[in-house]
Amino acid sequence: MSTARLDPALNAAPADPRHIHLIGICGTGMAALAGMLQARGYTVTGSDENVYPPMSDFLAGLAIPVLAGYAAANLAGRPDLVIVGNVVRATNPEAVELARLGLPYLSMPQALGHFFLANKTSLVVAGTHGKTTTSSLLATTLHRMGATPGFMIGGLVEAFGRNFHVSDGPYFVVEGDEYDTAFFNKVSKFQHYRPNSAILTSIEFDHADIFADLAAIKRSFAEFIGRIPVRGALVAHLDDPVVAELAREARCPVIGYGAGNGCEWRYDDFEPRGLASEFSVFRRGQLQGRCRLPMPGHHNALNALAVIALLTRLGFPFASIAAGLGSFEGVKRRQQVRGVVGGVTVIDDFAHHPTAVRETLQALRLAWPDSRLVVVFEPRTNSSRRAVFQEDYAGVFGDADRIFIRAHVPLDTVPADEQFSSARLAGDLRARGLQAEACADTDAILDALAGSCRSGDVVAILSNGGFDNIHERLLARLGQAG
Repeated sequence: MSTARLDPALNAAPADPRHIHLIGICGTGMAALAGMLQARGYTVTGSDENVYPPMSDFLAGLAIPVLAGYAAANLAGRPDLVIVGNVVRATNPEAVELARLGLPYLSMPQALGHFFLANKTSLVVAGTHGKTTTSSLLATTLHRMGATPGFMIGGLVEAFGRNFHVSDGPYFVVEGDEYDTAFFNKVSKFQHYRPNSAILTSIEFDHADIFADLAAIKRSFAEFIGRIPVRGALVAHLDDPVVAELAREARCPVIGYGAGNGCEWRYDDFEPRGLASEFSVFRRGQLQGRCRLPMPGHHNALNALAVIALLTRLGFPFASIAAGLGSFEGVKRRQQVRGVVGGVTVIDDFAHHPTAVRETLQALRLAWPDSRLVVVFEPRTNSSRRAVFQEDYAGVFGDADRIFIRAHVPLDTVPADEQFSSARLAGDLRARGLQAEACADTDAILDALAGSCRSGDVVAILSNGGFDNIHERLLARLGQAG
């Protein structure tokens, strides 16, 4: 099998590209980049082996040609620039042909940095948890205050109806993913995002397929922090000990937020209001005002607090920031109500890391204190399908009344004894007094839910994937039962 040997000297954008081709265009970030490049007037084409909705519909709506399947012939037109998605391996036939033709190439993060961040005030939201929500809060609030930013975010922002925006304004909000960039550039994506200022929400071990341990993740975040210029700022969640440790090495000002006394920004007097929250905001011990956020949970109050701290640093008044936060419509797949049928509320959430699962369930318990909380968990990420979090998961489902765990799809390259076990997790949860069971597949879960759900239940489905369209299928089954 041939392997691409790309010339490092060609890893740059040409001076005046006209035709740009994206290999792996149907990835969420790549499709967003394609739309952004088209909005800037470039001719855009792409290819992917997984051409299906919703990204295929999105690209078709933009009239961007997408070739199904990877083939050397897809580069026959000799595009001026090729952007290579991180799903692409060195053995991909288009990558091999790219090397043979000697065309200029970039990764998606490199392209974002070159075309959209070079002349902007780049505001990067990084951290193991909360990136998408915090980025969306930041972009939406700037928009509400009349400073509509450009952005690229990993979730669909309801205020815009998409996960990207091109703006002539000075700000660009980008979700700073720590996952790697491309097969030819094995560094975290956020290293390419030219941060003027950044929010750092948390640092924990994750992405066990690319990081050996927490120390490796810390090194990447430390390098990112070092990229923030002296004139910028790091808004850091100092309750997180790893964040606090790395923030001490920043060359820029550090603005701390959290619950600790050492934090410049704190919140207090938290009150759950169903799917909303209210809390008081303090800066250096002085009350700034009351904030209402249309999202549940203490973790979302912290996300909002980070946005308040950064926007205050940028010169916006608290009253305008609070009004913008109060108008937030949400992000798809973050505690999103997909429907209510027969008195059963079905929630979709992206949570998969143990900490995210715990915080999500705590927030849902605050929002529905008197409801039975039924949780469906699909271990789908590379980390969650490994045994690395097996014991941690056993301690994070305490707010659930009933738990269903789908069997994971095995990892071909990982020994069986190093992989996650849904049966073991179900047993560990039962040992803690929780009602839990492992299910072989999605159909088994749907059968169990359809036979046991009752009016007043809240069903929270936790997965970072499509989960076989379980949300709509469950709502349909509940409707038939009614």
